[in-house]
Amino acid sequence: MSSEQHRPDEFPLPDTPGNLPIVDSYLFDDLLPAEAAYALTAGLRAYREPFVGVTEDGTPRAGLYRLNGTGASPKAAVTAAETYLDGLAGHQRLVGNLPMDAAEWRLWTNAIPTWHPKGLRLERLAERDRDRALTVIEASLSPRGYAQVRAAMALNENLGELIDDYRDTLTEFAYWFTVFGTPSPDTPWGWQLMGHHVDLHCVFVAGQVVLAPVFLGAEPTIGTGRFEGVQALREETEVALRFRRILDRDREDEFLMGSSLRAGDLPPELAGPWNGRHLAGAGSDNLILPAEGVVAASLPAEQQEGLIALIRVYLDRLPLAQAERTLALVREHFGETRFAWRGGHDDVCAFYYRIHSPVLLVEYDNHPGVFLANPEPARYHVHTIVRHPHGNDYGRDLLAQHYRLHHGGREAG
Repeated sequence: MSSEQHRPDEFPLPDTPGNLPIVDSYLFDDLLPAEAAYALTAGLRAYREPFVGVTEDGTPRAGLYRLNGTGASPKAAVTAAETYLDGLAGHQRLVGNLPMDAAEWRLWTNAIPTWHPKGLRLERLAERDRDRALTVIEASLSPRGYAQVRAAMALNENLGELIDDYRDTLTEFAYWFTVFGTPSPDTPWGWQLMGHHVDLHCVFVAGQVVLAPVFLGAEPTIGTGRFEGVQALREETEVALRFRRILDRDREDEFLMGSSLRAGDLPPELAGPWNGRHLAGAGSDNLILPAEGVVAASLPAEQQEGLIALIRVYLDRLPLAQAERTLALVREHFGETRFAWRGGHDDVCAFYYRIHSPVLLVEYDNHPGVFLANPEPARYHVHTIVRHPHGNDYGRDLLAQHYRLHHGGREAG
């Protein structure tokens, strides 16, 4: 049996109730040890810093993203967002529909928030309004992308049931949904969905859809009990393994960062339980990350196509036309795209990988248990991150181009 399929009775459950200071989807960071508190408040500390974007050396490159779309925002998404907002009470809309330039775009966490978020918490909405919010997300993504999001949300509740703990926080709808700007086929707008293991930022601008940053994760990645059959992030795991297994062994010095994810085999900065190997999570909008790994364009054709197949797994969360457009942009920069791997590639080893292009950054990591009891990283706890380096997270580069062209450089209210 491969490690991608893990029997529910094999998940290591905690022997005692949890002692993280989490109540009703709020994390009291002042009750945490200093190191944990620092890691889990990164998003809150950094979101008001001037935005630069992820870069290799601190200097963003201009001209990577092109405002070449002439189409409108997807009609179904606009209609769904209008319907959702129109159904809210006035006080709800005031909190759940923020200006396009609101700082809260960059305020998110994959953990449990240590602040009271704006936006509306889905489980506090009437079922009709919650369904309308979900319809906005569904209309904005591909069917596969929406299914991934809903699976991760369902598995969050599965986790609460599995460990029978934190039942007021580990729920299917403990997520905050915010619409930014005025939904329109002609002017930029977007939305954010934020909570444990699910953080999406979707921006519509000039006929293009920007879906970044995205954090999707799950602990565990397959459902148990009444969630049996629910799966998340399987292709992100299996397609990566297929690609890793066809790479030439004599080139491992170009892409292999290390052969183990066990804490004792890692540098201390990569062995922590909160971020693991991830570098581009919440609070890392201005990350400086030198490119590492084998150059994609130097690989043989079969291996290049294997990497493209893996990139497609992440881009296929987008509507088809946008996924193809973004893939074409990635292909333009294949000579600067690098792939790196850490860990094993058999049926049991945990692993980390990174795809680093000037226009796309992907990270995948296996983690130790946070709520489950595995002390070392395992395949059934996955985190993934997608970003658009050099300033296009949150669609910022394309938005700046749009505002220069149509509003004299000022964001439209």
